[in-house]
Amino acid sequence: MTSLVRHLTIDCTDAYRLGEFWASALDGSLASDDFPGDPEATVTAAGSALLFVTVPESKTVKNRVHLDLQPQDRSRDEEVERLLALGASLVADHRRADGTGWVTLADIEGNEFCVERSASERTG
Repeated sequence: MTSLVRHLTIDCTDAYRLGEFWASALDGSLASDDFPGDPEATVTAAGSALLFVTVPESKTVKNRVHLDLQPQDRSRDEEVERLLALGASLVADHRRADGTGWVTLADIEGNEFCVERSASERTG
């Protein structure tokens, strides 16, 4: 074996605050040694680990890499509503009348991510 991806690292203006958002979004947790004001925060969730690193520059362009979320215990539409309630914002709605498609949201710092249909919606 060569290498494994240990975690996906995301630059941000407030590592702890963004970590809290993503821990809630993914039903994960922040590392026990992460506190407000820390320059880094690590979120661990089922199947993923995200590292947030505070940098002085703000986001200026569209992400080159983004997360695609697939709800596990609710529909795509229910998950979109839950994430909006956590503070995400709607970027683009690509849902189609036949139930296919996805929704592009932005987290609390403007990083885009997509919400796809759940596995049950794909097979149903």
